[in-house]
Amino acid sequence: MSRQAILSALTQVPAEKPVSPPALVKAKPPKVTTVKAPLRDDDLWQHIRQKLSFNTTSHPRLNKRIKWYLSQPNYLNVVNRRAAPYFYHVVKKVERKGLPIEIALLPFVESDFRPKAKSQQNAVGVWQLVDATAYHFGIKKDEWYDGRQDVLASTDAALDYLLYLHERFDGDWLHALAAYNSGEGRVKKAIAKNRKAGKSTHFWHLTLPKETADYVPKLLALSHLLKTSPRGFKIPSLPNKATTSILDIGQQFDVNQLAKLSGIKKRQLYALNQGILKHRSSPNGPHKVLLPLSEQALLKSAFFRENFSQGYTVKANDTLYRIALNAGMSVNALKALNNKTSDLIRVGEKLLVSESNEQLDLLVDYDVSPYIQEIKAKPIPQVEHHHTIKQGESLWTISRHYKVAVKDLLNWNSLTAQTLLKPGKVLMVFLPAPAAPKSNKTHPASSSISSVEAIQSILRYGKPKQSESPN
Repeated sequence: MSRQAILSALTQVPAEKPVSPPALVKAKPPKVTTVKAPLRDDDLWQHIRQKLSFNTTSHPRLNKRIKWYLSQPNYLNVVNRRAAPYFYHVVKKVERKGLPIEIALLPFVESDFRPKAKSQQNAVGVWQLVDATAYHFGIKKDEWYDGRQDVLASTDAALDYLLYLHERFDGDWLHALAAYNSGEGRVKKAIAKNRKAGKSTHFWHLTLPKETADYVPKLLALSHLLKTSPRGFKIPSLPNKATTSILDIGQQFDVNQLAKLSGIKKRQLYALNQGILKHRSSPNGPHKVLLPLSEQALLKSAFFRENFSQGYTVKANDTLYRIALNAGMSVNALKALNNKTSDLIRVGEKLLVSESNEQLDLLVDYDVSPYIQEIKAKPIPQVEHHHTIKQGESLWTISRHYKVAVKDLLNWNSLTAQTLLKPGKVLMVFLPAPAAPKSNKTHPASSSISSVEAIQSILRYGKPKQSESPN
């Protein structure tokens, strides 16, 4: 081959076929100059970029949000600093449940990752959960603790709610996200209206409140910018590993005592655990706390070894896996706690395993300081009500009707989540009894309220219509 032919072959570049993404409406996207850079999996944000999957087809509302982000180049870095202690855990929870990685970005859209954010509709936390939704999906709340402000507890509830909506909307994530913002019923009505008119039911074509119409594009725009990495848009950086650890104390604890034992400042404990509303965890739990330590650092700390581990002697036929399983630990955690680099163990060897010290005193007797002594809440009296299942009803619709949790319905009636509800079957529901009217005089005929009258009063006060029968 001649020298000229060799040079020609080396410099020849195959032509790329132009790709035109489908557009639902004709609109010019913002001018974006992309900068291609190698993605690293040791960085959490680069890990997210590799897994983005939503289609960000050009649309005026999407382009508007892209322009906004581009006008705020430092936005993501500012919010990232708030998210840093939690974001790795959130991403892992999203991945374990098999949700698209874009869902991990929702707290940025919802609340700018502020655990105490509160909307005009009384939605609270980084996931902006209202009381009813939080309660239905297992969030605890009392005078001591609000799980909506607990970033990791609220993440579990929000992801379960999104999975429910995804199923209800036949696998359409844009519909599910719209419903997360404005409610399931509103989105279903918009879909039904378009279907009746012979129009497309795609999210972009639905008539929804302005907030919801802009809400989904906010997430899509963020996904688009992370994918394309435009010049001037600063993508944050975080290590793709946990820098904080969740520790289950196993009992009610005083934050001041925990701070003294662990050497972690009380202010930092409150900052990381904003679900704790008072000086100690709720008597009813949860008793989990997020600590500013990696798992390795926590397991090697004197605080953990002295208070949350006990000795174990290796027996014949023991394996690290079996010991870790019995102790409720991972094998890696067991090895880290014992500074082991291999899986080899020998009979008679002494190991430390994770186990709370029953003698550990994490409470302060506040009786000596009456001005901060807490008054125990009185139990709320309840009345028993029987609900006859109607055609088309589900545990979810029944729970919303009576404003109780699905898990409570399951417990009260010895059911499982897989139990099929049959029309005509009777469910037992426990409802709070209304307070007796205050009166100086008592009359034999009015000194007590019958259970039927109590239930009718509850149903009139709540969402159910007055004409509905309580029986």
